[in-house]
Amino acid sequence: MINSFNKEVDIKLEFIRKALNETGAIALRLRGTDWFAWATAGGSHTVLLTAETGVAEILITAENAWVLTDEIEAQRLQDEEVPANFQMHIYPWADVAQREAFVKEITGDGNVMSDRPIYPKETPIIASLQSRKQTMMSSELERYRRVGRLASEAMTEVLSAAKPTWTEYQLAGAGAEALWARGLHPALTLVAGERRLPMYRHATATAEQIGRQAMLVFCARGWGLYANLTRFVCFDFLGEKYSELHRQVREIEAVALNFCRPGVTLNAVYDTLKTAYEEHGYPQAIAEHHQGGTTGYLAREIVANPATSDILAENMAVAWNPSLSGAKIEDTFLIHSDGTLENLTFDPNWPSVEVAGRLRPVPLEIWHDRPSSI
Repeated sequence: MINSFNKEVDIKLEFIRKALNETGAIALRLRGTDWFAWATAGGSHTVLLTAETGVAEILITAENAWVLTDEIEAQRLQDEEVPANFQMHIYPWADVAQREAFVKEITGDGNVMSDRPIYPKETPIIASLQSRKQTMMSSELERYRRVGRLASEAMTEVLSAAKPTWTEYQLAGAGAEALWARGLHPALTLVAGERRLPMYRHATATAEQIGRQAMLVFCARGWGLYANLTRFVCFDFLGEKYSELHRQVREIEAVALNFCRPGVTLNAVYDTLKTAYEEHGYPQAIAEHHQGGTTGYLAREIVANPATSDILAENMAVAWNPSLSGAKIEDTFLIHSDGTLENLTFDPNWPSVEVAGRLRPVPLEIWHDRPSSI
């Protein structure tokens, strides 16, 4: 149960109220799953897993903080998800107008900041508050490390047990089961088997057997925080062609990771990746898939591109995912003040090699279990 006063929430409320004072806004209204989790120190208003918004909203003024929800959800949220820093405003599930009347009563004709503005008096959240959401407090980092560890353990468990006769659906389902068993939301599970692996960067699962090798991708959410990672399994020796592709992807990624430190802009990291692809003989690869960016309460808070001048800072998390046709690499890293990176999704039980001073994953080869039909 988290239904107690929460120091992390107090600090966040103080920062929010400073932002309200600076902008002259009457209130902050938060609708998104990401912002709800951030403001409540890891609470969830999610019922429909695929939705960007949930069954409650948050309204914060200079004096008060409310969770707005209906009578179906209120007791569970109060018991299990919402710290006592918040009051509950409960309205009938069949009369959403009562919620809007309450907001109107509190805010009058004043401006309201919102993560997802939909009404005329609502304006987007200012940049300083956006940056604050991406910069983790120590209590958030404790939760994030746990999410990363659990997600990477789930990945290792599933791919170690996988069989070449499994369908992509089965592999994705096993991944989702392993995440749920650890209390994590399987927000994304991508799978590509032997045939589809060289063809698609974003390969959603199908009924096709995975065959000789497969890629599994997780965006696993716990306490609102995303652990993003990609791994490969091969039911044989990987072979020279794919070994070389994976080696090159690791080297390309290392260039980006080496450049990630406080004060560096996202587009500068993007440019280093672009150059690295070119130097490895793949000038077109930068256009074939997004390369990742900052992460945290969204799978990607900001996707890096040539125009993203947002600045990396201490205690921000990044997840880069450089790829070539048939090879990809991805983990979730925390940026420390001295520029070193902490791999939140590292599992010592997964095979790895050292690249630029970091242990990086390599495909898991299960060659001893190769069936005669493969």
